[in-house]
Amino acid sequence: MTTQFAFEFPHRPAFGADDFLVAPSNAAAVAWLDRWPDWPSAALALHGPPGCGKTHLAHVWQARSGALLCAGAALTASAVPELAAGPVVIDGAEKAAARPLLHLVNLVAEHGRHLLLTSPEPPARWRTALPDLRSRLVAMPAAAVLAPDEALIGAVLLKLFADRQLAVGEEVVVFLLHRMERSFAAARRIVAALDAAALAARRRITVKLARRILDADDTGGVIER
Repeated sequence: MTTQFAFEFPHRPAFGADDFLVAPSNAAAVAWLDRWPDWPSAALALHGPPGCGKTHLAHVWQARSGALLCAGAALTASAVPELAAGPVVIDGAEKAAARPLLHLVNLVAEHGRHLLLTSPEPPARWRTALPDLRSRLVAMPAAAVLAPDEALIGAVLLKLFADRQLAVGEEVVVFLLHRMERSFAAARRIVAALDAAALAARRRITVKLARRILDADDTGGVIER
């Protein structure tokens, strides 16, 4: 299979120093976020596999809306009133305790605020013993964020190298694409390791160096300088 190296996707503003790229894998979720604050309901769920970028998109929306952010596992009943006073993001919402989450969903709707949830699975598939929460989760709009494809990961790699002002040959990017874990987290981790290794060795980034980085990344080892 021939790799298409011209990875062109629109850049969008994001949180921190990063940008994100709009691609078929995240276009539906981006369209939903772009509709805010004109959502058809108070809550929206973004769901997708680990590394797909849903948390990144949640941070984008947080920055735009001024929302508070809370990890699902950290959601407590006492925190709900403050969270529901404005827009709120619950990251990893499937880990939230059922009663605080139900209270939050209800209070956000009552106050006319907005709630963004992220999770690996759509809310309709979550297991909960609370019928009221179950009914709200089933009715909640949900947008899928798909795992990034080769073209998107290639574009991300190019952008990460450019952000660090690193000149990298096409053969290095193609080598990485065919062997690395296909996730944004892996791309950031690998580019940072390549930058550090090249700087320490005072050498350019080559396929040989990329192979060493991937070997160390796969084993969780430390790269020898």
